[in-house]
Amino acid sequence: MATSRRRWIKLATAALSAAWLGLSVTPTFAADKIVVFAAASMKNALDNADAAFTKETGKEVTVSYAASGPLAKQLENGAPADIFISADTNWMDYVAGKKLIKDDSRVNLLGNKLVLVAAKDKAKPVEIKHGFDLAKLLGDGRLAIGQPESVPAGKYGKTALEKLGVWSSVEKKVAGAESVRAALALVSRGEAPFGIVYQTDVSADPGVAVVGTFPADSHPPIVYPIAITASSKNPDVQAYFDYLKSAKAVPFFEHEGFTVLKR
Repeated sequence: MATSRRRWIKLATAALSAAWLGLSVTPTFAADKIVVFAAASMKNALDNADAAFTKETGKEVTVSYAASGPLAKQLENGAPADIFISADTNWMDYVAGKKLIKDDSRVNLLGNKLVLVAAKDKAKPVEIKHGFDLAKLLGDGRLAIGQPESVPAGKYGKTALEKLGVWSSVEKKVAGAESVRAALALVSRGEAPFGIVYQTDVSADPGVAVVGTFPADSHPPIVYPIAITASSKNPDVQAYFDYLKSAKAVPFFEHEGFTVLKR
């Protein structure tokens, strides 16, 4: 009885912590569903893949979407999850260093591209090259980007702008967002004239359009690693994990613009 009570308290505390970051984790998820912590940019693709998995197997999946950094911190704080999918290798390395994942399960699942977006009704092509005058394009407006300290898309964006010799001219114009989808929303709502997001995010909002793609050599490869958490006890997790790596899931990822990485 005491053990059950302690477990309930631990799960409830984790859920409360998650709520502060806008996550949808609840104690009941750990008991009867496969719980996934996934990068916000995966929402459309993963929701569709999960629906197909549930239809085929009858097994339910619930996903908490947020920036990879906060999700990693939630895992560290004891939030219950079975699978973690990060939008960069650094945060997966972080949880691996904390012994929070099963190292032998880790694989690189997907790739992505980094793009510059604007409101659809104001979108004009921008040639993204070394020294391009992004500051002039912004004018008095802000550049929507994920927080470079914690959001992978923000890290990639800052790195790309530094490589292109542009960061110093726009650093004070940056509007840091809690996730890549939040940065996308700032552009869609007209609160920022431009934003840096993943190519796969654009289809999630009809109010924005791609105006330029960052050169692949301006930032490290965008890689989404996936792993089973060390604390997972759900007997259905392996089947779901294998499904995401299988040919059945490929169309859902490719439809949203992801590159499925060969393993």
